[in-house]
Amino acid sequence: MQYKAIVLDLDGTLTNDKKEITARTKTALMKAQELGIRIILASGRPTYGIEELAEELEIGRYGGYVLAFNGGKVLEWATKQVVFEKTLEEEYVPILYNAAMEHGFQILTYQGKGIAASDIKNKYVLHEAFINKMPVFWYEDFLNQIQYPINKCLIVGDPNPLHDLEEILVKQLENKMNIYRSAAFFLECVPLGIDKAASLDRLIHTLGIKQEELIACGDGYNDLSMIEYAGLGVAMANAAREVLDAANYVTYSNNEDGIAHIVDKFILRK
Repeated sequence: MQYKAIVLDLDGTLTNDKKEITARTKTALMKAQELGIRIILASGRPTYGIEELAEELEIGRYGGYVLAFNGGKVLEWATKQVVFEKTLEEEYVPILYNAAMEHGFQILTYQGKGIAASDIKNKYVLHEAFINKMPVFWYEDFLNQIQYPINKCLIVGDPNPLHDLEEILVKQLENKMNIYRSAAFFLECVPLGIDKAASLDRLIHTLGIKQEELIACGDGYNDLSMIEYAGLGVAMANAAREVLDAANYVTYSNNEDGIAHIVDKFILRK
């Protein structure tokens, strides 16, 4: 199969645990782009949190795209033109906030180049700030301080009780919005119909790329849909069990240049 695009999750996939692209992985991806392969960065991160990596890989120069907020906002990177966007309906945000507070979790969203959070000392809130290299601000009156529109909310907390809250909210907000985890401690709350596969499907048809000509690589629960959608769905060795089971191929971990291995094997044919 002659692949035309590679879709990359960021955290736990493209970047190592230091949130860096290694030299080997960068070299492989630059060679792939020189051969005409498009890079699509697909992440739960906000657009601003993806920008540095998109620029490092020069994806705008090679016709690349960014899928931010799990596909809630899609941009052609060269022009920064938004080709698709769906925002969260305001009426559901109080439901998310009240559920988080009632069960002892914290909630955050994104405001410009910063993170607005119900608690700025929470370790999971601080981890999200570290991932995105964005400042975090305390919104003491969270519901009244938020400036709309917003693309998503993130509820954060310890994995086991957060899983219980996930099940509650999925039932409560069925057919109203999508609720799923990107990591064991991150609960993504996005508009109805938003996931990485759905946005990829919208995008590739405008680019003349077929589903089978797509490689998608990821490690988290929010990568599952695109891994199942792509012609070649790749799980990192460090991926969640459900992702490993769904993948066509399992590569090395994000700390072992797993993406470089995929590029070498399926694009550069080394």
